[in-house]
Amino acid sequence: MRQVVLDTETTGLLVADGHRIIEIGCIELVDRERTGRHFHTYLQPQREVDPGAFAVHGISDKFLADKPLFAHVSEDFIRYIEGAELIIHNAPFDIGFLDSELARLKLGTIAERCTVLDTLVLARTKHPGQQNSLDALCKRYGISLSERSLHGALLDAELLASVYLAMTGGQTSLFDVLEFGPSVVDKGNATLVSEAVIEEVVANLKVIFAKPEELALHEAQLADIQKVSGSCIWSE
Repeated sequence: MRQVVLDTETTGLLVADGHRIIEIGCIELVDRERTGRHFHTYLQPQREVDPGAFAVHGISDKFLADKPLFAHVSEDFIRYIEGAELIIHNAPFDIGFLDSELARLKLGTIAERCTVLDTLVLARTKHPGQQNSLDALCKRYGISLSERSLHGALLDAELLASVYLAMTGGQTSLFDVLEFGPSVVDKGNATLVSEAVIEEVVANLKVIFAKPEELALHEAQLADIQKVSGSCIWSE
């Protein structure tokens, strides 16, 4: 199964207001494992970046001045995503912008080439009534945000890949602890956690000791089991 975790950055919030994509970041997963085959590009949007958007991603008009147009990377992008399941957080936003870029070139739509899984919808199903932004999910699943001061499409795609694997991994080890980076390797439905992560979790566990009266009740229960069965392994 081939999946592509995708994120974009844009000049503003609304495609209806003529805003454009300025960055695309994609991470490839095959059978739930990162392949290391990424797609990443900045784009010249042929318009200015809104101040509000700049505050989020820090990508300036000056930086984008010499970057390629979407038309110049469209073939490579389509070839990369063709036939994959796209994993996107708040998919209508990114798909709306991508479809707008494709429409300008008369290249059809994303839906004609890919299926889409919206991790925001998935998160709301798994965690109803809770915050389900990408940042909130990273914190919930123990995925480090230490390398992220501003939003970026490729970095956010990396974070989303870790969130997606954690949300859909089934039974995981040690309280679903997941650390972003080489310490964790996802293998199907199990998450392997590094010894360093385990040590950190154990060090922060709160230990509650039994009260004397609780210990007395416990010993009495073991004595009853010994009397009835003739053997009690917990007394050995």
